Amino acid sequence: MPTVILVRHGRSSANTAGVLAGRTPGVHLDDTGVQQAGAVGERLAGVRLAAAVTSPLERCRETAREITSRQPAALRATTDKQLSECDYGEWQGRPIKELAKEKLWRTVQAQPSAVTFPGGESMRAMQDRAVAAVRRHNSRVGAEHGDDAVWLAVSHGDVIKSILADALGSHLDLFQRIHVDPGSVSIIRYGETRPFVLGTNTHAGDLSWLTPPKKARSRRRRDDAEVGGGAGPGAQTGRS
Repeated sequence: MPTVILVRHGRSSANTAGVLAGRTPGVHLDDTGVQQAGAVGERLAGVRLAAAVTSPLERCRETAREITSRQPAALRATTDKQLSECDYGEWQGRPIKELAKEKLWRTVQAQPSAVTFPGGESMRAMQDRAVAAVRRHNSRVGAEHGDDAVWLAVSHGDVIKSILADALGSHLDLFQRIHVDPGSVSIIRYGETRPFVLGTNTHAGDLSWLTPPKKARSRRRRDDAEVGGGAGPGAQTGRS
């Protein structure tokens, strides 16, 4: 059961301007965003990434490059439009403070599963295609690199929140309770029986523990939940 590292792109020029960028072309990382992406790359430098997939939008591709350039072995990210930003339609490119006055804004906050952006995509469709993409890539990585493989997906705030909500078994209407900052790392391990959310919205800390030893020392099923909570990463305990 491979592990996916979900990274939201670093801070962009649209983030600092308070504009809903959506799929607007030409939105790049600002200086802080480049630093955030580089910091993620340093956190992941000790993790053997089997693959990297990114939204095709510039801010995500730039983030992915900062991360993959710090891998010890050459790794190039591929793009997948199914991990792209939500299509906000007529909301795209408008100031957030202006959108907050729209009647639809309240529905976005309270019942996102009922929202279809004018001229754009529904939030339910966004979640469906993003979750399907992650699970598809996860199966591919597992088939090519084994169940202990770790891979990277770079995407957008609402997209990652919707993926996390699915992994947590939460209804899309509760996904606004999840916070995903620019340059943050969230982690999901997909098992045969259920996903395990290993981290959300993290900003610091070495992640080399995600790379398993070359020879597994425990025969415990990794898709079982440990009764009592377990001993944590690096522990050599397990069932015999």
